[in-house]
Amino acid sequence: MYKLGIDLGGTKTEAVLIDENLKVINKKRIQTPQNNYQKILDSITSLVNEISKNVENYSIGICTPGAISKQTGLIKNSNTQCLIGKSFQEDLEQNLNQKISMENDANCFAMAEATMGAAKDFDLVFGVILGTGVGGGIVIDKKLYPGRTNIGGEWGHHTLHREGNSCYCGKCGCVETYISGPALENQWKKLTGESKILPEIIMDLDNENGKKWKDEFLENFGYGLANVIDILDPDAVVLGGGLSNIDFLYTEGKESVHSKVFSDLVDTPILKNQLGDSAGVFGACML
Repeated sequence: MYKLGIDLGGTKTEAVLIDENLKVINKKRIQTPQNNYQKILDSITSLVNEISKNVENYSIGICTPGAISKQTGLIKNSNTQCLIGKSFQEDLEQNLNQKISMENDANCFAMAEATMGAAKDFDLVFGVILGTGVGGGIVIDKKLYPGRTNIGGEWGHHTLHREGNSCYCGKCGCVETYISGPALENQWKKLTGESKILPEIIMDLDNENGKKWKDEFLENFGYGLANVIDILDPDAVVLGGGLSNIDFLYTEGKESVHSKVFSDLVDTPILKNQLGDSAGVFGACML
């Protein structure tokens, strides 16, 4: 049986078709329609039909922002807010006339890196998304562990600072409001009065404001991830998303994390992903 995966991202939607040997048969990317639920449904349906042409027997996995509520079957906790409260899986199944599997982007990322990527030699893997949002996924012995209510690994919404920054989820002080890309750019503007994108900020740290910004980032990254390690004690942590390209996270960042873990022996590998921004679509294939 062939496996077809779809990765619905904030800006791009990617589809891939692979065979039983994980060989890529067909692959395509398109722009994601913005803030329009019906257009997202239509674009995914069209993409599936296009890349599965001449193939009859295939499974479909969807990597999506947010999670499906086990209580209602509707999408929750999604940065793509037009999905929230929608019966996304059911609507797609009707469009495609086929059952599909669906998981959030962090879970698909973790699944891909734990089976095909940087953490394929480890048993208990925590996959981290650091980008527009902050998410995570847990894979144990090559099997996804989504948790009782599909929030397993959602470290982006545990409280880092009581009465801290406001979050779209309705709470305050979430990890995501401190170490996501937009949060870090907002913090730079507070410190300097300048609006810069993250790659520009990373190149401008050799000054007093830059040092303060970096120290705060490392402190928050360290406490946030150390809390996860204290609970899961994973064999490896894999970083994904745009911020995973920041080199100092694997040196100074790792030191910050390790210094805050509750153990006399701290050697948890913090790894850079190997599959890049295609991890989600390969993870979707393997759902």
